[in-house]
Amino acid sequence: MCRNIKQLHNFDPPATDDEVHAAAMQYVRKISGSAKPSKANEAVFDQAVREIAHISRHLLDDLVTTAPSRDREVEAARAKARAAERFGTAAA
Repeated sequence: MCRNIKQLHNFDPPATDDEVHAAAMQYVRKISGSAKPSKANEAVFDQAVREIAHISRHLLDDLVTTAPSRDREVEAARAKARAAERFGTAAA
């Protein structure tokens, strides 16, 4: 599951709230061991996702770097090339 959490810092344009929420959701799923909580745990699961997304947004907003911003399309192309090499498929 955690492989789906993408690095969100230092991109242009910056990470969206949806991306931060998706990363928080993956984190909570991983540590809870549950992709979908039971009805009894749904409220606490959703609250954890909201709180982690909130603090993650603060972290991303407050981090400082001197490195140039990365381009999402370039990084996606690199990831596809790595996957093609790793799994022996043609890069699209």
